[in-house]
Amino acid sequence: MSYRGPEFDALQSRPRRSRRAALTVAAAALVPGALLGWLVYEAVGGSEGSGGPAGQAAPAPTGADPSSPSPSAGSPSASSTAAPTASRSADKPGTSAAPGAPAPLKGKVVVIDPGHNAGNFQHTADINRKVDIGTGLKECDTTGTSTNAGYTEAKFTLDVAHRLRTLLEQQGATVKLTHDGDRPFGPCIDERARIGNTAKADAVVSIHADGSAAGNRGYHVILPAAVHQGAADTRPIVGPSRDLGERIAGNFLRVTGSAPSNYVGGGTGLVTRKDLGGLNLSTVPKVFIECGNMRDSKDAALLAGGAWRQKAAQGISEGIVSFLRG
Repeated sequence: MSYRGPEFDALQSRPRRSRRAALTVAAAALVPGALLGWLVYEAVGGSEGSGGPAGQAAPAPTGADPSSPSPSAGSPSASSTAAPTASRSADKPGTSAAPGAPAPLKGKVVVIDPGHNAGNFQHTADINRKVDIGTGLKECDTTGTSTNAGYTEAKFTLDVAHRLRTLLEQQGATVKLTHDGDRPFGPCIDERARIGNTAKADAVVSIHADGSAAGNRGYHVILPAAVHQGAADTRPIVGPSRDLGERIAGNFLRVTGSAPSNYVGGGTGLVTRKDLGGLNLSTVPKVFIECGNMRDSKDAALLAGGAWRQKAAQGISEGIVSFLRG
C-alpha cells in the first residue's frame, strides 16, 4: 500500500529522528524484551537509508510467485527460538492448543482482510470508482504494489492471510476472510469494513506490504484516528484498536526479527491515520499492518520467502491471541 495525502505529507515533513533515537523509542513503546529481535535484524543487514518520497507506482505483475510454502516453512512453531518478553504487547504467545485442551479463542471471531486483489489490474475502472469513507471520497480499491521482480502485494497478502487463518483456527477462533481470491476484483474498502462489522468481529486485521522508496525498510501497524464525520465514527474503537495494534507490533518484532519502520512512526512501528476507509468505517477493533516495503530489495527478499511469511503470520497471530485473551 502506498502513502498519499496531506496527513502523510505532514508526517514526512517532521524532522527525522536519529537511528539511535528510533531504536530507543521503538524499545520503549513496544516490547523491551524484543530488543534481541532488533539486534538480530541489525546483524543481518539492519535498517538503512533515509526516507524518500513514498507512493511509488507498482509495475504490472508478472504472475510469478518466487516462493511457495514448504512443510517446514508452514510449521506453526517457526518462532520457537524468538526472544521471550514480559511486556503486555507480546505476552501469551499464540502457539497451537495441546490436543484435548480447551481452545483459548473458542467463541471469538476474527476477520482477516487481505489487502487488494490480484484481479484489480484488469478492473481499473471498477476499482477507481469513488466510495464515501466519512472524511471524503476515495477509490474503491487499488492495485497495490509489487517487488521489482513482479511479486505482487495481492499475492503476498493472500498467502499470509491463509497462514494466519490456519494458526487462529488452531486456537479455536472462527475466522473469516474479506475475500479469498474468489472474486474478479475488490472488494471495495467500504465493503471490507462492512464484512468485519456484520461479523461482529472481536478483531480485524488488514494485511499489506508497502510501496515506498528504496532504502525505506521495516514494518508498521496503522491505527485508526478518532474520526466522527459522515458515516464514520471510530471513537468507540480507537482505544481497543490501539491495544490490538500494540500487541501485534510487539509480537511481529519479536517473532520475525524485523525492525520497526525507519521512515514513518518515529521508530515506534505505529502510525495513526484518518484517511483509510477500511479503518474509518469500522465499528469493531481493527488495524492495518504493513509487513515491509516491497520496493526495497532487502525487505522484498524477506517478503518473497515462504519461511519469513510464516513468521509474519505467527507474529500477527500471537498479537491477536494476546489481545483477545486480555
